[in-house]
Amino acid sequence: MPNIKPVSDLRNYNEVLRDIAVGEPVYLTKNGRGRYVIMDMEEYEKVQAKIRLMSELAQGEKTGKEKGILT
Repeated sequence: MPNIKPVSDLRNYNEVLRDIAVGEPVYLTKNGRGRYVIMDMEEYEKVQAKIRLMSELAQGEKTGKEKGILT
């Protein structure tokens, strides 16, 4: 189950930080709508690495199609 808290809970940020675990981000809401995510730094770095990899793969696919290597 997702860990969802109102952004106002950041007044007591130690309690919010205590609820963070690898792979289990804390979703913060503002006015009842999702606004921010707090996650473990290790998990954040993994997500960023995946984004970079997917971007490079997409660029390689595009280049391969432009040069006729891929169909």
